[in-house]
Amino acid sequence: MRNFDELSEREILALAITSEEEDGRIYLDFAEGLRADYPASARVFTSMAAEEDTHRRWLLDIYRQKFGEHIPLIKREHVRGFYQRKPIWQLQPLNLDAVRRQAEEMEFDSAQFYRRAAARSTDASVRKLLGDLVAAEVKHEHAAERLTKENLTENALAEEAESARRMLLLRFIQPGLAGLMDGSVSTLAPVFAAALATASSWDAFLVGMAASLGAGISMGFAEDNGSLTGRGAPLLRGVICGLMTTLGGIGHTLPFLIPDFRVALALAVLVVIAELAAISWIRWKYMDTPPLSAALQVGFGGALVFATGILIGNS
Repeated sequence: MRNFDELSEREILALAITSEEEDGRIYLDFAEGLRADYPASARVFTSMAAEEDTHRRWLLDIYRQKFGEHIPLIKREHVRGFYQRKPIWQLQPLNLDAVRRQAEEMEFDSAQFYRRAAARSTDASVRKLLGDLVAAEVKHEHAAERLTKENLTENALAEEAESARRMLLLRFIQPGLAGLMDGSVSTLAPVFAAALATASSWDAFLVGMAASLGAGISMGFAEDNGSLTGRGAPLLRGVICGLMTTLGGIGHTLPFLIPDFRVALALAVLVVIAELAAISWIRWKYMDTPPLSAALQVGFGGALVFATGILIGNS
């Protein structure tokens, strides 16, 4: 690995060529990853990739004039301290705002690179080209804004906002809500049955922890592969669902760490009410369920399970 200041003019041009090629491919990857959900933004990045290809051809032309046909393979990672690009596969699923921010950073980094390269160049024609590329990258930022305005009309923006909301719902809210409901409701019976049967805070705590962790593991592995539901990566959904399931059960289990059984039981009941209220609010806020209907559905289901635990615990 070498320092940038140690590169020759030939090596700087070779680095610029591979950088433009990689940036063009990144923009095409952005376009492909966004096409299904954000077609207007995908067109923006396709156009930006075409701009990068134009820059690459300029660099190829001047390189051939100065140094011939052979171009040494020099990449960003071969130069110490040079800016890096995060692999696209690490950004999946693509977040539209994050992609746009990365595109802005890419253009800024490229302009800075060409400024440094132009300052070191001793060949007038190469220096001129690098200066032109600085201006081109700056214009590219404005071109990106222009392309965004041309492609992202009010209707397109509204469609993409709705698509983003839908993906948030499918990939995060739904698995989280399913886990929270399962953990909060399904563990009510074993926790309160154990509490009333033993009249021991510690025994109820142990049963609650076992039920919560077991339910969390079970729900985490129950997530489908997302190919039919469109909910994205199963690992992420499984982690969200499993954690929220465990959290839902632990919420009304923790009060049983209080040695005084009556105080612990009363506090656990209050926590259950708060949990059911929170679930009802989430269903109303994100799932378009009428508030009264959400409260009745969640409250009735929770009351049935709670009553089951009380009956079993007192039997």
